[in-house]
Amino acid sequence: MSAILEGTPDKRLVLVTGRAYPELAEKVAECLGTEILETTAYDFANGEMYVRFAEPVRGADVFVLQCHSGDINKWIMEQLIMIDALKRASAKSITVVAPFLGYSRQDKKHRGREPITARLIFDLFRAAGADRIMTVDLHAAQEQGFFDGPVDHLTAMPVLLDYVRSAVDLSNATIVSPDAGRIKVSEQWAAKLGNLPLAFIHKQRDITRPNHAEAHGIIGDVNGRDCVVVDDMVDTAGTICEAVRTLNESGAKSVTLVATHGLLSGPAVERLKNCGAHEIVFMDTVPVPEEKRLPNMTVLSVAPLLAAGIRSVFEEGSVATLLEGLPEDMRPRNIYA
Repeated sequence: MSAILEGTPDKRLVLVTGRAYPELAEKVAECLGTEILETTAYDFANGEMYVRFAEPVRGADVFVLQCHSGDINKWIMEQLIMIDALKRASAKSITVVAPFLGYSRQDKKHRGREPITARLIFDLFRAAGADRIMTVDLHAAQEQGFFDGPVDHLTAMPVLLDYVRSAVDLSNATIVSPDAGRIKVSEQWAAKLGNLPLAFIHKQRDITRPNHAEAHGIIGDVNGRDCVVVDDMVDTAGTICEAVRTLNESGAKSVTLVATHGLLSGPAVERLKNCGAHEIVFMDTVPVPEEKRLPNMTVLSVAPLLAAGIRSVFEEGSVATLLEGLPEDMRPRNIYA
C-alpha cells in the first residue's frame, strides 16, 4: 500500500525514513494516519550506501525523517542520498525532518581557523535538493538563517511544560537556567508556569576542551526550592550533573532535569545515575534505548509534535500555532516513548 495521505486531488503527502530510528517514523505515520513509503537501503562492502524508493513520488510532497544520532555522519549522508533520489524522481517538494539536527552546536567561531559546521549542514541539504527543514529545539534559534528556504523550528516546550505541571509542585518551584545562554528560554518557562522565580548557574566553558564547563555559583535563591533545570540537550552530562550537584549543595529541596535531546554519549548514563537528580525528563528526538533508561528517567514522545508540524506544512497551515501546544486531535493518549 502506498504511503500517501490524500489531500486535494493534486496533493499527496509521502513520508519516508532512513535507518537511524525507524521506530519514531512509525509513530509519526500512526499519528498522521498514513504509512511509510517502502525504501530499499543498504551498505556496500566499502561503506558506501544505496537508496531506492519502491513507488513513484512524482508530484508528491515528501517528508524525509532521519535522526542524527549514533553514527551521526553516516545517517546525515544517508539522508542526503535520499533527498537526491527524491529530487531525481521528480518529487514536488522535499522537507528534511531532523528532530535533532546534527552539528547544531557548531554555530559560530570561537577561535580563528574554526569551521561553522552548522551552516555547512544546512548548505549540504540545500545542495542535495531539500526545499524545507523541520527540526526541534535548535541549539541556537538564529541558525534558521543558515538555510536559504523555510525552516520550521518546532519546540518541545509545550509538551514538556504539560508534564512538569503534573510532576512538580509549582507552588514551591524555581526554574533554573544551567548557564547564562539559556536565560531567555528559562524566562519563557518561568512565565508560562505562572511567573515562577528564576535562577541561573554561572559557569565558565573551556573552549579548548569539548563537553566541559565548570559551575562557579548560583544567581538566585534555590534554598528549600523544587528546582527545574531546563536545557536543550544532555550529551556527556558532565556539566549538567555538576549543575545538579551545585543546586543540591546550595540547599535545593529537589532537582528535576528537563531537556529536549537526550544524546547520552559516553559516561552520561553513569553520571546521571549518581548526580542526585530527583527526575530526568527527555523527549525521544533521538533513540533512548532501554539499557540507557534509569528508574528516575522519563522519556516523552515527540511523534505527535512532528506529525502536527508535517500536517501543518502539507495543508499550508500555521506551524507557529504549535508553539502554544498540540491540536486536540494530535494529543497522544500515551505521552511516553
